Amino acid sequence: MTNKHQELENAIQEALKKIGSSRKTDICHYIPADPRQDGGVAGYKHHFTFSKEETEEPEKLKKEIEKFILQQKQPHKIKPKPRIRTPRRRKDQLLFSKHDIDRLLQMARMAGDKEMVRKLTTQNKDLKEVKKELISSIRRGQLEPDLWNTFVELVTTQQSFEQLVHAN
Repeated sequence: MTNKHQELENAIQEALKKIGSSRKTDICHYIPADPRQDGGVAGYKHHFTFSKEETEEPEKLKKEIEKFILQQKQPHKIKPKPRIRTPRRRKDQLLFSKHDIDRLLQMARMAGDKEMVRKLTTQNKDLKEVKKELISSIRRGQLEPDLWNTFVELVTTQQSFEQLVHAN
């Protein structure tokens, strides 16, 4: 082991005592990652980077340990890098295209399942879409009371929302 590596190992041991830990990778939480362009810090140093610098750039890592842990009265943990949360897709959730929903709607109407028709007609449809479907059903000469009820429900909701906005 070279002198540089021995000095780094001593600094790591001192830092571990100071932060009250026994794991080397816990030191990472006290050393900032490379600064961002806007002057902020992009979270703490990744443990892979720590390990890489431990073997390839021991002087740099020793300086960082001294600066952010050993020379501080109370070293403080750095918050993790903010990450965008991606929504997890549930395995039991089925994805239907608009065409699939229209076919299901037609089958529910043929079966006379009013509850299913109501669920399928109000799902993610805005007033414009419902209005268009209602007009096309009238042109076809088909009476669709569920579609009419959905239209009335959406118009009522919109009117009450507008009244609420104008009242404030």
